[in-house]
Amino acid sequence: MLNNVKVVLVGTSHSGNIGSAARAMKVMGLSNLVLVDPQCSVDEQTLALAAGAADIAQNAQVVSTLTEAVADCALVVGSSARSRTLEWPMLEPRECGQKFVEEGRSAPVALVFGRERTGLTNEELQTCHYHVCIPANPEYSSLNLAMAVQTLSYEVRMAYLERQQSQYESQEAAEYPRHKELELFFSHLEKVAKETQFISDEQPGKVMNKLRRLFSRARPEAQELNILRGILTAIEKRIS
Repeated sequence: MLNNVKVVLVGTSHSGNIGSAARAMKVMGLSNLVLVDPQCSVDEQTLALAAGAADIAQNAQVVSTLTEAVADCALVVGSSARSRTLEWPMLEPRECGQKFVEEGRSAPVALVFGRERTGLTNEELQTCHYHVCIPANPEYSSLNLAMAVQTLSYEVRMAYLERQQSQYESQEAAEYPRHKELELFFSHLEKVAKETQFISDEQPGKVMNKLRRLFSRARPEAQELNILRGILTAIEKRIS
């Protein structure tokens, strides 16, 4: 299950942070590192700070966009501060670990971390099903990138060990759509909403953002999403 957990770093600007994050991952049994549009390369400082986890840094997948990084993921959680004006379903770190262990049994899942100074953009945060906030000291809540990776990786590991030690068989995991399938649904939904004049071509963003939030909160399963796509197709045939 731990092999299905991706740690995704977006726009990392300091090579040492890649190494420190890799070390934090390996300590907790995670090995799948993805770098999105890194502003630095894996260098000597990366390897020095990775210590015994240089293999994770050197084998990291490098992609251009967050969408590409999480295309095959059934669950995507972005690390975020609660002070964001963007309202989105939130998880506590412990809940995040539990969800990852549950859903990571059958499909890839991703923990997404933003830039050192500015974090994730609102657009990137909307790529995620949930946001997770580490409840640090409100008087000094500054965590560096490796600390955040370490904290959330720890919660994943603790949830994993708890499940391993459980004497009860877990229920069969629900099958959720991959991120790319969810994006196809949103494109289809927006197209039909425009064709039926429910939303205008000029300003579709506000309504679509609310619909994205709704479906992120509802988490439709793969079969349920297929039903919704079928309804949209039926509407298209009716109005054509």
